[in-house]
Amino acid sequence: MFDLDFIFSAKLWRYQAEKAAWYFVTLPQDYGGQIKFTRERRAGFGSVRVDVQIGQTSWKTSVFPYKETGSYILPIKAEVRKKEKLEVGEDVHVHLKVIP
Repeated sequence: MFDLDFIFSAKLWRYQAEKAAWYFVTLPQDYGGQIKFTRERRAGFGSVRVDVQIGQTSWKTSVFPYKETGSYILPIKAEVRKKEKLEVGEDVHVHLKVIP
């Protein structure tokens, strides 16, 4: 099993669903490719469990495959956006580690 540990910056974007809005950053395609290549067993929707740190905030979550880019997207919950003062369109510095 490979140790997948990534540091990257990506823009925060908003997806407006019918009854709610969701906020994400998109992983660079090469990182998404590495995750796909090394992770055969995935949870629901093809998700992969990860540890994440943005600024001083750390949490466990999942990344999800995103057909539009061929990579994965990382949901950024409201608590993190508020603590780290993140706004849509802003570059977010992310440290992400795939949980084996």
